[in-house]
Amino acid sequence: MGLPLTTVLPICILGNMAPILPILLLLRNESLKKLMSPILKRAEAKTSELGIGSLQRQWASLAAFVGIPLPGTGAWTGAMGAFLLGMPTVVALSAIFSGVVAAGGIVSAITLAGKKGGIAALAALFVLTSIEFLKGDKKQDFLEADPYWDQSEVPVNVYKNKAPFTGKVVSTKRIVGPKATGETCHIVIDHNGDFPYWEGQSWGVIPPGNREKDGKPHSVRLYSIASSRYGDDMTGKTGSLCVRRATYWCPELKADDPAKKGICSNFLCDTEPGAEVQMTGPAGKVMLMPEEDPATDYIMVATGTGIAPYRGFIRRLFVEETPAAAAYKGQAWLFLGVANSDALLYDDEWQEVKEKYPEQFRLDYALSREQTNTKGGKMYIQDKVEEYSDEIFTKLENGAHIYFCGLKGMMPGIQDMLKSVAEKKGIEYDEWLKGLKAKKQWHVEVY
Repeated sequence: MGLPLTTVLPICILGNMAPILPILLLLRNESLKKLMSPILKRAEAKTSELGIGSLQRQWASLAAFVGIPLPGTGAWTGAMGAFLLGMPTVVALSAIFSGVVAAGGIVSAITLAGKKGGIAALAALFVLTSIEFLKGDKKQDFLEADPYWDQSEVPVNVYKNKAPFTGKVVSTKRIVGPKATGETCHIVIDHNGDFPYWEGQSWGVIPPGNREKDGKPHSVRLYSIASSRYGDDMTGKTGSLCVRRATYWCPELKADDPAKKGICSNFLCDTEPGAEVQMTGPAGKVMLMPEEDPATDYIMVATGTGIAPYRGFIRRLFVEETPAAAAYKGQAWLFLGVANSDALLYDDEWQEVKEKYPEQFRLDYALSREQTNTKGGKMYIQDKVEEYSDEIFTKLENGAHIYFCGLKGMMPGIQDMLKSVAEKKGIEYDEWLKGLKAKKQWHVEVY
């Protein structure tokens, strides 16, 4: 067409960017998401690593992904991947724009100077994104006690019901597949560094509005925090919740009854970036990790969203550059019980840790609708734990700490299992359990 590059380049950049914001907004529509499911799955597979690390790392990774002019790495794919991975919209738009500009610059350099020009432009992109990536690569050691395992100043109930903290939602993402029993969301909340907490603690959430029965404000609901003290972005300014949307199926209506839905869980699962959340806490010390002895074994048993505190544990011990991670020499063993494979929570994270630390991290799932126990019945969490009863008993005898989080229905089966092992060994179970509790090896947070 003979148009000058100074005209073509801006037009190409605007043409690539024009549909991006509408795409990010339209993808919030569930019907459209289902319609685009095959495309979204391909986008998520190509961009699965972009949501890892701090916001600076996410920005640099996405900009580089979009900026390298190769098939399948353009602005549309980047936008869909960023949405699926729960990146903040502003971060995604900024990174995609930078990537589109970079891609245009690389193609222009090839046009003007051939292969050498393209290589030089690629090198410039690599240098710039690497600088941003490395800026987000600081160690997670700036929120530590001295020494790091000292729990004498753990924050507790800093914010109370009458004077709650106001956090802002960064992202809300569904994290279960289409065949999961119900919807579970991962919600990242910005607290600007003003609401510190430790792994194993809970946040209270006060849903907006008033109760119908008496007009009073809704009561606080407690949710275990699903991130380390540094947050998913590792800045120390965010925290995450893992929330299952509570619904009630009415047999007469043959549909969910909106009048009986969970007030707080539905509020949280429906939040969008920027939404304000009234919060209290942090609450509790019973689920904290005893880090003074770095050889301590941790046995973590969860049903459903009871996985939340263990995500904080595992990130602290294996993912982040914390003093606890540098010192840790023990073994962390995670048991998770859910209905089926689509209901598994954070499986990609567990598999990555398992691959990197095969001797220090163990993982066992109980899928009640897909697996059978030794008696031919459904495989519940207590059945899976029972398969390793002798080994678990021995670990506890040797000082391991065991944690239970989730539905209280799992507890009788697990306690019966441990009791039978104790009896076989000639040990009086009640006294043995009392000893575990006295040594603070027994941690329970069930509902």
